[in-house]
Amino acid sequence: MGAREEALESLAQAVRRSGLVESPTSGVVMVSGGPDSACLAAAVARVLGPEQVHALHVNYGLRESADRDERVCRDLCSRLRIDLHIERSRELHGNLQAAAREFRYAAAERLRIRSGADWVATGHTRTDLAETFIYRLAVSPGARSLRCLPVQSGRLIRPLLDLERGELRQLAIDAALPFADDESNLDPTFARNRIRAEVLPVLRDLGPAAERNIAETQAEMIEEARLLERVVLEALEAAGAGAGSVAIRAEALQGSEPALRRLALRALAERAAGRAVPLSRRRAGQIMRLALMPEGGEVDLGQGVTAVCEQGLIRFETASEADAAPAPAPLTVPGSCRLGQWEVRAELRAGPLEPAGPDLATLDAEALGDELVVRTWRQGDRMRPLGMSGTKSLQDLFTDTGVPRSLRQRLPVVTAAGRVVWVAGVAVSEDFRLSPDAREVAVLTARVLD
Repeated sequence: MGAREEALESLAQAVRRSGLVESPTSGVVMVSGGPDSACLAAAVARVLGPEQVHALHVNYGLRESADRDERVCRDLCSRLRIDLHIERSRELHGNLQAAAREFRYAAAERLRIRSGADWVATGHTRTDLAETFIYRLAVSPGARSLRCLPVQSGRLIRPLLDLERGELRQLAIDAALPFADDESNLDPTFARNRIRAEVLPVLRDLGPAAERNIAETQAEMIEEARLLERVVLEALEAAGAGAGSVAIRAEALQGSEPALRRLALRALAERAAGRAVPLSRRRAGQIMRLALMPEGGEVDLGQGVTAVCEQGLIRFETASEADAAPAPAPLTVPGSCRLGQWEVRAELRAGPLEPAGPDLATLDAEALGDELVVRTWRQGDRMRPLGMSGTKSLQDLFTDTGVPRSLRQRLPVVTAAGRVVWVAGVAVSEDFRLSPDAREVAVLTARVLD
């Protein structure tokens, strides 16, 4: 067997060892023009036969060498006798690398569906894994961010993760596979390139098996994470927060290990959001402290997810269109308006009437004017509650009167010329107090519609 055949067989054996590519499956192989993806295409074609392989190349047209890369891919696929599909990207916006990656994987999935293929394969190597691991270690706190580039994620597979980039480059040369070097890999403005040029060489000097050790460490982290997921689900079930629940009593977690508390809270947040939610140790500790305090509180976890802590209960909420504050509504006197699920009515009656409130407000109609605005609470809102000499923030009023946090953003707040007149069920303003000699009385009521 000549050098070329030996190299091709070595590549095929590496793919077979992965256990990801087996007959009678077929797949989409993503090719860039570089040596890694050239080796992947050659190996998969050798294992399955060229008729079972569909290659995809995306030409973004962003670099001078873009057309050269496309020609290299055409040459490679012609030699391997596999079908090549070319995609040309639309205009990319935002983070260029992220947008290009999103477009590339979407194109691969479209081709997989169209061709009836079973999986999509990329040529990621152990070196890619090490670079990504180091980068995330530097910029992303938390163990989960380090579980990057898994060998399989759904229908996406990475059969060459057991080989390093240098090995693949030499095998591509020995197998006489056409490839081109990407000059952008030398650009130090990209963080990954700096890790490649500056960090990994130092690690290899410290220990020649640095890349293998990183890969082994990451593999252990992934295995242990699967075990932890089961432990967390069992703990939530035991605490009465089984499948579907997004709330838990703080006392049910109080005696647990800090790590279990944090993972349980994260699991509930992710149930509420329907996606991954980062939760640091600091945030988890803050949630527990607030939940165990009489006044409770809220913790913003970012990306529209909030932990609401009140009366010992921790509940996770997400911001959505449905949760958004309803638009302010004008209220004529007399008249009625709707705010979300509430109906607010204003009636005129002849005076005098006894002052009422907070569930029913009787106010001086002349002081109010004939048009009010009904809206929800805003940060910074203040009023002078009935019988008080000074003003008080609505937030403090809610705390003092025990209004649940889940209700505060929905209660009707009636204003006149920008001043708070009445917070339904909570307080009436001293500034619009009904005087004994008032000739006309405005009576405000609010009810939840069925």
